[in-house]
Amino acid sequence: MQFTKPVTILVGLGFPSTIGSAARAYAVLADWPPSQRGPEYEVALSKCRAALTGEVDGELARLAFADFARSAGILTSERSQLQTAAASGKAGGHRAPR
Repeated sequence: MQFTKPVTILVGLGFPSTIGSAARAYAVLADWPPSQRGPEYEVALSKCRAALTGEVDGELARLAFADFARSAGILTSERSQLQTAAASGKAGGHRAPR
């Protein structure tokens, strides 16, 4: 079940990872440390599992996953992604000379 709009989260040392499906979101949730699971985690896991079986629309899973990511502090915005890309010279623009 593909998401209508991907959710970008920060993983590892703060690298952005684009999550574009309920299956990928479910995989992230399955790997989440048990000590850091809370109510938003449980809702997201339930909605992603239900989306995989066709019980709910993928958009509900996407929204629940985004809420989880926000509460966990790993949700990133398009603006911060663009700033990161620009700082690393990947946005197609020019880096400022040093």
